[in-house]
Amino acid sequence: MRVTPTIAAALALGAASLSPAQAGVSSVLTIHSNYTTRELLSPCQEADNDARWGEAAEIECEQYLIGFVNALDVTGQLGPEVGICLPEDNVADEVRWAFMRWVHASYSERIAMPAAQSVMDTLKDSFPCE
Repeated sequence: MRVTPTIAAALALGAASLSPAQAGVSSVLTIHSNYTTRELLSPCQEADNDARWGEAAEIECEQYLIGFVNALDVTGQLGPEVGICLPEDNVADEVRWAFMRWVHASYSERIAMPAAQSVMDTLKDSFPCE
């Protein structure tokens, strides 16, 4: 059977929409890379500090953050039910600044954490539902 790009995309979206329990994974964060908070923080900071490459760094940082946020949204991990409510406007920049502030609040404790855990903790701490 030949799998067309449309079918492949539908299968991927269906698999992504499964809850962690349905997918057989104990946590969304169980499957992760070795990408650290330090590695993510670097382009997030360079976005504002580097006149020449700042725009590229901002894209690198914000694409990671928006991808993370979108994955949470697709899996039902955003909103009042889970206690994370993002702003309606300028989400990428708001999350980037919140992430940098969160890391720097306890830099020595947080810098070596997995980036995914830091972003999740940032979202929980910085964007509670009111």
